This record gives sequence, structure tokens and C-alpha cells, in this order.
Amino acid sequence: MFDLHRAQTQTKPQVRDDPFYTAFRGSFTSLMQWTQLDAFWDTVKTKADAGWYVYCIGEPVPVQRLTAAQVQKFLKEVDALLRHDHDESYCGIVYTDSKTDPTFIKIFDPNNLGVACGASKNPPLPGWTLSLLPSAHLESKRPLPEGRRRWWEGLWESPRDEGRGTRCEGN
Repeated sequence: MFDLHRAQTQTKPQVRDDPFYTAFRGSFTSLMQWTQLDAFWDTVKTKADAGWYVYCIGEPVPVQRLTAAQVQKFLKEVDALLRHDHDESYCGIVYTDSKTDPTFIKIFDPNNLGVACGASKNPPLPGWTLSLLPSAHLESKRPLPEGRRRWWEGLWESPRDEGRGTRCEGN
């Protein structure tokens, strides 16, 4: 299995001056329509070699940047998962700091949306973040469901096992 996301579990407290946390709490805009998401993924693909970190909340914090090929694979697979599991006429579960020059993206898991639009004092964490900043640990009160863990791990398996990463398993 590819070891990109196999860091030691980090339980570092969330520090106010950490650039990742500052960006995470920053201003975001939603990709409401599927057509907007398609155009946005095209924008991200033009920056695929920019040195992105992808973090699956509930898994160890990534320690390496993704290659352009890995970014493209992640985008393809997470898009398929979102469209399969979020069976709605709209998207609305992908947020970015900029639609034209993104540096931080939050992707919410369709199976863990909680209160809509984060109207709660404790909105759910995204399922995944894609950031140009090194990721930092986000404490989730909800364990990662085994189906999502298998999907995530399948993304990074060797090419001979690559087909396993395409399933869209939920809880």
C-alpha cells in the first residue's frame, strides 16, 4: 500500500497561530451547482502540481505533498463518490477559499452532513481537506466509518489494486 498518509497519529492541540487552522477557519464559498463543481475541478487540475496535501479527517495527518497524478486521481475518485452518495440536483458540499485560485478546499462527506450550512455551534468537520498548507490534526468526535476508510486506503494502493479505490462505500 502507498504510504503517503501513514504518519504517526498526531494529537497536537489545535494552536491558534497555526497557518492550517487559520486558513481552515477562514472565509469559504460553496460550489452550489454540479456544473460549478466541474469547472472548479478543472481549475484545481491546472494547479495539480502545486504541492497539495489531502487530509482525510479521522486518518493520520499527511506528511507528503501529492504528485500531480495523485491530485488528479483524488479529484476523479472523490467526485465519483460525491455524485454517487449525494443524490441531489445540487452539490453544495464542496467549499473553497477561492473559485479561481484555490489554496484550501473543504469537501464534506455526504454521509455526515449534520446541520445544513454549518448553522450549528458545532458544525460537522469536512470529510477531506485539500490544501497547499501542510495539514494539521483536526479532532473528530465521529470515528471514520469502515467503508470510508476502505475507500480512502484503496485510493493509495499500488496500481495492481487500483480498482478497489473506486467503490463508493458509505457507513
